[in-house]
Amino acid sequence: MNLDGIGVTSRRTRERLVDKLKDKGIRNANVLDVMRATPRHIFIDEAFSHLSYDDIPVNIGYKQTISQPYVVARMTEAVLDAAPLMRVLEIGTGCGYQTAIIAQLAEEVYSIERIKPLHDKAVANLETLGIENVHLIHGDGSLGYPDKSPYDAIIVTAAPMGIPNELLAQLAQNGRLVIPVGGTAGQELRLITRKKDQFISRLLDHVRFVPLLKGQVKN
Repeated sequence: MNLDGIGVTSRRTRERLVDKLKDKGIRNANVLDVMRATPRHIFIDEAFSHLSYDDIPVNIGYKQTISQPYVVARMTEAVLDAAPLMRVLEIGTGCGYQTAIIAQLAEEVYSIERIKPLHDKAVANLETLGIENVHLIHGDGSLGYPDKSPYDAIIVTAAPMGIPNELLAQLAQNGRLVIPVGGTAGQELRLITRKKDQFISRLLDHVRFVPLLKGQVKN
């Protein structure tokens, strides 16, 4: 990853952010290292740059947000297992921050974004960081991306009302799906692990994400 010119101040603020993540229970050393190394401010518009290293979601336009760093770390930690992540699917690229985090912990990442300006922004952001193991797709990710399945991990950054069977079918054996589920009344962040033809679900946290929309690709 190309970190030239990110600034001493950014490094210090990222270190403070990592301390907050530890206080909230993030324990995986690899996740913490990647969160420390990744300059979140490049993913955020200048008007909101002062919020870059606060542990909060930030508006990125088009009624979308860049996720709270704790939630990014929690979701990333959840899909890591003893086995290496060879192939990962992300649904909802946004500006590319979660993509950049997981790309540093996996061999290959496929990420789908339905809003073309955000897709373009993510392409530019990942190029800035020199991240080259990500395939960015502009399209409808609500049913996954079966062309490159199965996946060792699937990360969904928007909330359906229920867990799509299509995503379960695209998990590799022992693969992990982390997904927010629910509506405006409340959402649960769920981790689903595939064991042969069974899917074991575990509640991770209570969260709030934008809804997962089907078939609404925007140019």
